[in-house]
Amino acid sequence: MDEKATITVIKVQEMDDVLTALFRSVETIAVIGLSPDPSKASFGVAQYLQSHYRIIPINPNYAEVLGETCYPDLSAVPISIDLIDVFQRSERIAHLVPEAIAAGPICFWMQLGIAHRESASLLSQAGITVIENRCTKIDHQRLIGLGRL
Repeated sequence: MDEKATITVIKVQEMDDVLTALFRSVETIAVIGLSPDPSKASFGVAQYLQSHYRIIPINPNYAEVLGETCYPDLSAVPISIDLIDVFQRSERIAHLVPEAIAAGPICFWMQLGIAHRESASLLSQAGITVIENRCTKIDHQRLIGLGRL
């Protein structure tokens, strides 16, 4: 195995360690942009996660999603949030940062195709773990399959 491949394997192992610890410490997940439409990715991911965690829908267009009260924004949520799972376009991420920092989660997770370098930097400086361009459901299922969760 060449040196470059070894470095990649180590990085994957380190990420799995981070994700395992994260999923083990999380109890409540706020899902920003959760849609009640079963054909939407946010619905399928949140429905899966709901069997493992408490889901808090965040979407100003609905009163309830997946049997849970839906809040218009993070500041309206009356309980502590451990992880913020974001289903919003990358250009909308910066608008979420102040409320996310105020909510004080362990992690701010941007789903597949979503990344925002400046926001990630601000959130990290506030002590929040940032994950970009990954799917909570895919990673959770994968780690269960590996016997890590």
